[in-house]
Amino acid sequence: MARKVLVVDDEKLIVKGIRFSLEQDGYEVTCAYDGEEALEYAKETEYDIILLDLMLPKLTGLEVCEQIRGFSNVPIIMLTAKGEDMDKILGLEYGADDYITKPFNILEVKARIKAILRRATRAEENPNQPKQVEINGLRMDCESRRVFVNGKEINLTAKEFDVLELLVFNPNKVYSRENLLNIVWGYEYPGDVRTVDVHIRRLREKIEENPSEPKYVHTKWGVGYYFNA
Repeated sequence: MARKVLVVDDEKLIVKGIRFSLEQDGYEVTCAYDGEEALEYAKETEYDIILLDLMLPKLTGLEVCEQIRGFSNVPIIMLTAKGEDMDKILGLEYGADDYITKPFNILEVKARIKAILRRATRAEENPNQPKQVEINGLRMDCESRRVFVNGKEINLTAKEFDVLELLVFNPNKVYSRENLLNIVWGYEYPGDVRTVDVHIRRLREKIEENPSEPKYVHTKWGVGYYFNA
């Protein structure tokens, strides 16, 4: 089965180039040129990944990302012509998994897509890892990539799940922000460690009863993060 990719950008030449290159690699590509169209496609079809431009007509990329997160955990890579760090971090706050700044090299785009899809299917490639684990009321189902806290399902993005999975399966092991960035995002990832901080904060807001006094994901000051088992 070909991987399904939704490419969203109002610059048709960019969309055409991305579509051609991805189709050459065997991906099934759908294109949208404004936020409303993108949202409709995302509701109708289950994509493996979405490339989403930040500046779009009708609905912005951030608005689309936020609405998609209401019903799907599909990995989302934001495309942005803006270089300011705040825009990138804001994209992550709204539930994006990654970002790429324009102008970009199509080889970089394909490398990011492959890295995210590889992480998303890691559980299938690692049959020795338990399919489920439950610790102190938190249950992870790695096969369906679902998380429950005290029986209530928690909606995590792909990257939030990846971070939590790494910590849960290595309890009490402290990972530096650089370690997490390299392991979860990949050594080729050009982002900075603030990306990790944003994901940890959002993860705590979702799984912790009191994020300022976490029960699960703890900070080892000056070192990094760990899961308390």
